[in-house]
Amino acid sequence: MSVIDELVGANRAATESGGAGTASVPGKPTRSVAVVTCMDCRINVEQVLGLGPGEAHVLRNAGGVVTDDVIRSLALSQHKLGTREVMLIHHDKCGMTTVTDDGFRAELQEATGVAPAFAIESFADVEADVRQSIERVRRSAFIAHRDAVRGFVFDVDTGALREVAAAAGGDPDRVGADAQPPGEEVV
Repeated sequence: MSVIDELVGANRAATESGGAGTASVPGKPTRSVAVVTCMDCRINVEQVLGLGPGEAHVLRNAGGVVTDDVIRSLALSQHKLGTREVMLIHHDKCGMTTVTDDGFRAELQEATGVAPAFAIESFADVEADVRQSIERVRRSAFIAHRDAVRGFVFDVDTGALREVAAAAGGDPDRVGADAQPPGEEVV
């Protein structure tokens, strides 16, 4: 039996016991916040942030990077579903720091015969990438509420969040040289 078969079986059991429905969960996030974070399975967003069903939009991808697709989702989240704040969460020990754009692109091309059209978005400095992500959201004309965008680094060992100050000015695609030092740990 595959893992997907096990998950479908778990859904079937939950449905039969009445625990799978979401009719009572509102369609719009009740806390008016969208969280962008990494797909890393060590980050249980709801548990880490104390969120319940229907309280936030949670967008995940490799690295928690703000890509065009994340901007698309945030634009819909804000314009159509009422979110007003954006919380960005990267984490230490991220796999995106262990690859390079050129190296992974070459690896994929060698394996498939085709170079990927998508950006890899690897990074060496997690805090610099958080600052870059903050700036990408703040500079997007498609984001209605750009004043409440904050970034954090999640410590996978302790579960603590450390706030990262946004870069003062500068180019969102070239951060690091003029970057601010990280903020204080958030409990």
